[in-house]
Amino acid sequence: MAVLWTIFLIIIIAYSVVGWSLYFLQARFLYSPVREITYTPTDINLAFEKIALKTDDGLKIAAWHIPADNARYTVLFCHGNAGNMTHRLDSINILNELGLNCLIFDYRGYGDSQGKPTEQGTYLDADAAWKWLTKKKRIAPDRIIIFGRSLGGSVAANLAAKVNAAALVLESAFVSYEDIGKKFYPYMPVRLFAKFHYNTLDYVPNVHCPILFIHSRNDEIVPFEFSLRLYDAANEPKRFVEVNGSHNDGFLFSGKIYTQAWKDWLNHIAVEKVAPASRLKQTS
Repeated sequence: MAVLWTIFLIIIIAYSVVGWSLYFLQARFLYSPVREITYTPTDINLAFEKIALKTDDGLKIAAWHIPADNARYTVLFCHGNAGNMTHRLDSINILNELGLNCLIFDYRGYGDSQGKPTEQGTYLDADAAWKWLTKKKRIAPDRIIIFGRSLGGSVAANLAAKVNAAALVLESAFVSYEDIGKKFYPYMPVRLFAKFHYNTLDYVPNVHCPILFIHSRNDEIVPFEFSLRLYDAANEPKRFVEVNGSHNDGFLFSGKIYTQAWKDWLNHIAVEKVAPASRLKQTS
């Protein structure tokens, strides 16, 4: 009996240690910023403007504006939780080849941006990017596409719920921070410990512009089903495109499948006649 009690106590102590570690260290698990800027759009032969955005709470946020020839729209790009703008050059190049201007920014604490990352802070950073486009550049809201990948999907959806953008694109987006936590720590009371929310599922129903969802069934980090749940919660017009590849390289692995999904969506919103809600699996 004494042995059983000892084992039980060890399990309880270990469980508690893991739980409290998750609570106090979860910001490190969620945010993986890199400060060093190793490359810029110049390294892929793209002209760009280096910008310092000013947030409502007084921080300077680093951003790049990359123009495209005869651009139809400007994409406001909210990237994922790791690295910085340097690690999104492949995406920037794809957007440029699609004839889209791009404004990409680093969240506070990432790259050259001031401060430390927080949930509310990331929302303020996206707000600052929107204000720069609409007030400084005087771009009409209906010429701006908000694009978010992974964590950036929640940031993008939060912004899109507050403004009147041309469209929203959510790639590999998750339902909420708590749901991601439950995936990786299924035996822990994640909702009890969670300091963050990033509840994309709360934001999507309040978005009233066209929404394109892109996700790979092979995503090993954010379950494919998460985007299906977001799609079901979204207003029309909306589309779901299934691509291939892993969480971090699906857009590259899918190649023409991915770029064609963007082209088709751009054509729809350009003529303001988005096709009826549909779930598509692109084929090469």
